[in-house]
Amino acid sequence: MNKNVRPAAVAGLFYPKSATLLARTVAELMLRAKARPGLKPKAIIVPHAGYIYSGVVAASAYSAILAMKGKITRVVLVGSAHRAAFDGVALPNCDSMATPLGEIIIDQQAVAMIKDLPQVTVSAAAHAEEHSLEVQLPFLQEVLGSIKVLPLLVGDAEPKDVAEIIDVLWGGEETLIVISSDLSHYMPYTVAESFDSQTVQHILDLEADLTAQQACGALPINGMLIAARRHGLSVCLLDLCNSGDTGGDKTCVVGYAAFALQ
Repeated sequence: MNKNVRPAAVAGLFYPKSATLLARTVAELMLRAKARPGLKPKAIIVPHAGYIYSGVVAASAYSAILAMKGKITRVVLVGSAHRAAFDGVALPNCDSMATPLGEIIIDQQAVAMIKDLPQVTVSAAAHAEEHSLEVQLPFLQEVLGSIKVLPLLVGDAEPKDVAEIIDVLWGGEETLIVISSDLSHYMPYTVAESFDSQTVQHILDLEADLTAQQACGALPINGMLIAARRHGLSVCLLDLCNSGDTGGDKTCVVGYAAFALQ
């Protein structure tokens, strides 16, 4: 057991608290996901709402990396901060992160690679209650098995600063980059469909100009797209829907999309 563990903050809220039920839920979502065999993504973009809303869309991204189990040993996990305001990009102050499925060790070698960059800070408070990274962990545990993670929360930062961190951590086939973001928030169903379709096209075209209205993780996505251009990656859409499709209420919805970059 690691001494300094970031405990699960949203188990029982965004995903099941029972380890047995959580493992079964992830397995069921993976079975329901739209499969795209033959992909070998360097990065994926995944939503981070409650599993009943965005879990199937997220699973479509994780299904794209199933064949890479055993090859991927490090996941750089980048999301937007929802509960704290700060400058730059924040590391957690912990040795591991816990879910009902167990602990995932923080990659301290990766921490050392970026800790001296001027845009990088450490904030236990920013990570303490944040869901955008935590909801990805059970998928990573079930799909990839034993890995290390580097969790990064983006506050008030420039996309180029996010891209610089991604470049430093790029690595080889052992490293997967996961960008956590939902799309539009609280629009009527048909408005959201049109709005999100335009956002999707920006991402497919590697246009790193998304706004917070288009995606709550606009800064992480924009940073990833800058890095993707530098490294010659292309983007494919894996799945797209909104909470009106999965939750029933279409008067005020949140958009979800999953992408693979390779």
